[in-house]
Parts: sequence; structure tokens; C-alpha cells
Amino acid sequence: MIIDDKLIAYLEELSRLHLSDDEKERAKEDLSKIISYVNKLSELDTEGLEAMSHPFDYTNNFRTDEAKPSFDRELILKNAPKSKDGCFLVPKTVE
Repeated sequence: MIIDDKLIAYLEELSRLHLSDDEKERAKEDLSKIISYVNKLSELDTEGLEAMSHPFDYTNNFRTDEAKPSFDRELILKNAPKSKDGCFLVPKTVE
């Protein structure tokens, strides 16, 4: 992949950044180094290896959903400036 002024301008537009000429030159050099480093991956022999999405053999471990006792509602509502029908009463925000 060739990193040229056209690509830098495109990336600048996508990222909504405005780079100076010096920053554009540095970005071209940095992107070239990054791409050449990533291209080294093509040198690896991956024949016969299974594709994987994560380096660890791990699946989601969800806990069982169990109902547990909660705080006493009346105790919590003691801290409320106003309450109504067992809930916090707050000022109306939408007319």
C-alpha cells in the first residue's frame, strides 16, 4: 500500500483533523512504518491453523439469576426530600 498525499487528505477528512504540512509528512512516514510492520504477518506460516476470535479458550460465564433480598424501601425513602406511592418524587422536567 502506498501512502501518498491523497490518502493523508482522505484520512484527514475522515478524522476531521487539520494537519500542518509537517504533520502530514510525519503521518505518511508513521503509516508507512506501521503498514510495513503489519505486512510481516504475511511471512508467518498459518497452514493448518484454526482461525480464532480470541487468544484464550474462554466463553462467557454468566451467573444464575437469583432473586435476593434488597434494601428496605421505607428506609431508603427516608432520605428522599419528597416521595409518592413508594417512589422518589422529582420535579417535572418535560412540559
